[in-house]
Amino acid sequence: MKAQTPKIRKDFLVFGSPLIEEAEIQEVVDTLRSGWIGTGPKVKKFEEMVGKYKGVKHAVAVNSATAALHLSLLALDLKPGDEVITTPMTFCATLNAILHAGARPVMVDCDRQTQNIDPELVAKKITKKTRAILPVHFAGRSCDMDALTAIAKKHKLALVEDCAHAVETEYHGKKAGTFGEFGALSFYVTKNITTAEGGMVLTNDSEYADKIKILALHGMSKDAWKRFSDDGYKHYEVVYAGFKYNMTDMAAALGIHQLPRVDRYWKRREVLWNRYMEAFSGLPAFLPPAPEKDTRHAYHLFTPHIDVDRLGKSRDQVLNELTKLNIGTGVHYIACHLQPYYRKLLGCKPGDFPNAEFISERTLSLPLSPKLTDEDAADVIDAVRAVLR
Repeated sequence: MKAQTPKIRKDFLVFGSPLIEEAEIQEVVDTLRSGWIGTGPKVKKFEEMVGKYKGVKHAVAVNSATAALHLSLLALDLKPGDEVITTPMTFCATLNAILHAGARPVMVDCDRQTQNIDPELVAKKITKKTRAILPVHFAGRSCDMDALTAIAKKHKLALVEDCAHAVETEYHGKKAGTFGEFGALSFYVTKNITTAEGGMVLTNDSEYADKIKILALHGMSKDAWKRFSDDGYKHYEVVYAGFKYNMTDMAAALGIHQLPRVDRYWKRREVLWNRYMEAFSGLPAFLPPAPEKDTRHAYHLFTPHIDVDRLGKSRDQVLNELTKLNIGTGVHYIACHLQPYYRKLLGCKPGDFPNAEFISERTLSLPLSPKLTDEDAADVIDAVRAVLR
């Protein structure tokens, strides 16, 4: 019997396209008309909303999660030679933030199924130079925070959570980003809540929060809103060699309407996730494990791993065939220790982290956005079934 030709979707389905609704469009227009398009009252409002949602005393808005990680690590006053333990299964921004803060990244392997950092390996890598642990809640699944917080407490280490995938994530009733000294959120265009570009530092320490706010805006003691508001001009003092990391009201105008929909969007992601899990059962792919008991998975990414031996195709072949069917995909991630810069700088080599390499060779991310219609999801399912069969 002749094989059926796979259906080609009419238009290209962009991976990670956000759902932007009319309220935030109007808020951006209002911001433009107000004349206050830099850091102002809408940033302050968004900070208060995120702080309340996450249950922290301080939420400091910045222009990316990369900035949030960098500032968090700088606030720890890391010294040259200090070590920060993290995972190779992450975006390069995680390692770059450690390097920019003057420390050295020390990677340990991840779990092959959850893709999260392995606490047992973390414990084995601690030295006299270790200052912090930087776990990444991969794809929205919480790391084992009981184990990691115990390790941090035992060795008096700081805990900085990379929550770029984990706005909604919870672990044993507690929200991701609230376990240690800092949590770093991302509001990039593909994230569950978007401000186009943006991030947030979460902390319960007032001194850390004050330092981060100053570092985020040139090291000046007064931010732009306080200097130019109608309660009088405020002279500033430069107290640190800071950065230009502040969020703008243009970005916050999106966030203050996106955040109230976080649960509605999460429920739609859950529906799509479960539909994929059912549709792809039995195909030559390793599907993500179910969320752990007493946790909340953010369903940020759906990342099947292609069973390349059973299928007889490489992951990249699968990506290319899906692209030809007009289905956009992503790869999260090629492990950092395989990237040329870190190999040269840190002396990494293939074979160092076998689980991360297994994932790197097989993983792909499928469209998972509240913007997806049922018809879009059906197109993804049909295309994946056609390519994997």
